[in-house]
Amino acid sequence: MTAARAGSAPADASGSAFPAGFLWGAATAAYQVEGAVDVDGRTPSIWDTFSRIPGRTAGGDTGDRATDHYRRYREDVRLMAELGLGAYRFSVSWSRVQPTGRGPAVERGLDFYRRLVDELLEYGIAPAVTLYHWDLPQELEQLGGWPARDTAERFADYTALVADALGDRVGLWTTLNEPWCSAFLGYGSGVHAPGRADWAAALRAAHHLNLGHGRAVEVLRAALPRDARIAVSLNLHEVRPLTESAADREAARRIDAVGNRIFTGPMLHGSYPEDLLADTAQLVDWPALVHDGDLCRIARPIDLLGVNYYTPAVVSAPADDQPRRAGAARDAGHGDGAQSPFAGCADVLFHRAAGERTAMDWSIDPTGLSDLLLRLHREHPGLPLMVTENGAAFDDRPAPEGAVHDPRRIDYLRGHLAAVRRAITAGADVRGYFVWSLMDNFEWSYGYGKRFGLYYVDYPTQTRIAKDSARWYAEVIRRGALPDRA
Repeated sequence: MTAARAGSAPADASGSAFPAGFLWGAATAAYQVEGAVDVDGRTPSIWDTFSRIPGRTAGGDTGDRATDHYRRYREDVRLMAELGLGAYRFSVSWSRVQPTGRGPAVERGLDFYRRLVDELLEYGIAPAVTLYHWDLPQELEQLGGWPARDTAERFADYTALVADALGDRVGLWTTLNEPWCSAFLGYGSGVHAPGRADWAAALRAAHHLNLGHGRAVEVLRAALPRDARIAVSLNLHEVRPLTESAADREAARRIDAVGNRIFTGPMLHGSYPEDLLADTAQLVDWPALVHDGDLCRIARPIDLLGVNYYTPAVVSAPADDQPRRAGAARDAGHGDGAQSPFAGCADVLFHRAAGERTAMDWSIDPTGLSDLLLRLHREHPGLPLMVTENGAAFDDRPAPEGAVHDPRRIDYLRGHLAAVRRAITAGADVRGYFVWSLMDNFEWSYGYGKRFGLYYVDYPTQTRIAKDSARWYAEVIRRGALPDRA
């Protein structure tokens, strides 16, 4: 396996420098970029189905073509090489590899990922595989989806197929990307696929995603070389009470329980937090849901914890005369569902933070990232961290001369990378950073209207244009440090 590079030059000796060996990357997800949804044996995932339901996605957009990465991956790898990336984080489409979610692999589907991995290694870019980024095979959803226990076992079987195909060339593996979104946006508020709005189902899904993670770790440990690294990527919420009142701090505790510790508790400590169990006891029968041996399996050791961060959440208890305000999910950066995704927390109020906002209407606050990294460092000492997603959507448009100027994205990335650097200086063991995303793509329920990429994509022609932020990020990678402001 070709070693990952941290940049093409030694790290800058200034206070803005990152540690030697720091891994610089960019990330995408299969349904958001691949397209080719009915090619080489691939069958529908829950996102293919969901995006075809009228009103579920902006403009009725689907990922049918996306950015055509399935056919254009060689061109895209060359773009990664121009950036100087040390790693590319991509996800595998479960229904491309195992169309029904059961049985043998479709080799034509695996062959795409073999070709992609080989191309990356040819350019000295380390492939970082995410096994699940929200695209459950539709047939498994029809059998119950993640609220059904059997889905965790099917995920273990699928993991074995991918590990067997790619394990000799891939050194960094992520089991799940943002299982909170899979459980609570997919089954709690219904703003993501499969579109159910049932808090009890969301809590069951969370447990079975945890179990699927643990089973995948078991499979990967048995199949991979000893030096392979295994991770999970969590979109942990930086939850802040509106005031220091006891009621607001209690509201923050409740959101933290169902937003964060429902995953970090079993994965990293081998138990669900007692306050979470008490908060949600009326929604789910936890003793019946959690079988003997589940927690030991979920807590199989990992090598890295992936951290995805975009914006903090500011919450409060409701005033006596203030009913729950619609849009709580939107204000927390999680869509615009009629029901809050935070199971059992319908009365918690989310507040619009002051300051600049992205095109997603999310507040820009880099201190949330440094605070989150330092909390993880305190609570889980010795566990290396990696920022596996961070970025911002803005309304990018090509200028008349064809260039795409995006100074606000550069400011966003500069601020958040400085926050990572501050956390490292304060003792957090942060090993790398993956910007979201490599290129503009299908942004889930927002369709193609939100652009996160370093590369602008003209969707009718599929032309890629490097934004100013791509050149800026390439300079960061080259120096191993934040450049001086112009």
